[in-house]
Amino acid sequence: MAKKLFVTGTGTDVGKTYVTGLILKKLHQSGETAAYYKAAMSGNDRGPDGTLYPGDALRVKELSGIPQPVEEMCPYVYEQAVSPHLAARWEGRPVQAEVVYAGFARLCAAYSWVTMEGSGGILCPIRLEEPPIWLPDLVQGLGLGCLLVAEAGLGTINQVGLTAAYLHRRGIPLQGIVLNRFQPGNPMHEDNRALCELVSGARVVACVPEGAAALDCTVEELKALYG
Repeated sequence: MAKKLFVTGTGTDVGKTYVTGLILKKLHQSGETAAYYKAAMSGNDRGPDGTLYPGDALRVKELSGIPQPVEEMCPYVYEQAVSPHLAARWEGRPVQAEVVYAGFARLCAAYSWVTMEGSGGILCPIRLEEPPIWLPDLVQGLGLGCLLVAEAGLGTINQVGLTAAYLHRRGIPLQGIVLNRFQPGNPMHEDNRALCELVSGARVVACVPEGAAALDCTVEELKALYG
């Protein structure tokens, strides 16, 4: 049975895709079969033939080196760079929860480690038409715990604390935190690391400097985050 983890962020552009790629890279290089999944992906480009290409999935595949076909990685790919619910409405292809669940189940049957990345922060609308779907609904429906990716710099204490409080309120386990764009020796970043643990009740499992090619944790520590 596959081990599973959901990667969320304190907001957009904090580095979820980059960190997810590093997670899959470490699992893949340890000899594990690892897969990537994202329910809905907006803000994607079209190729010369007009086909939409899932940019985040392609970045994860390139960074991690996993052989997983990109066609398995995301059931809903949108062009407009807005929230998935709005992109889906504009483009006439609303997310169906059963499609998301079925795609995830297929990966769990074929791979040992399945990592699902969220869209934006945890409080992200996926579909507002009936039946409405919010990102936490999918996380809970799939029985996933969360790894939270946050910026290492100014403002992260509040963002981590609020996200952790929301996850707790929804009954979603917070398995750990990754601080992205971390500057070793920076007094504020070091202090933020300690205070993020204090306000969230979760451990900072990795600190990722700009341009890092690997996570500063062991594969055993990484595997312990999965449920």
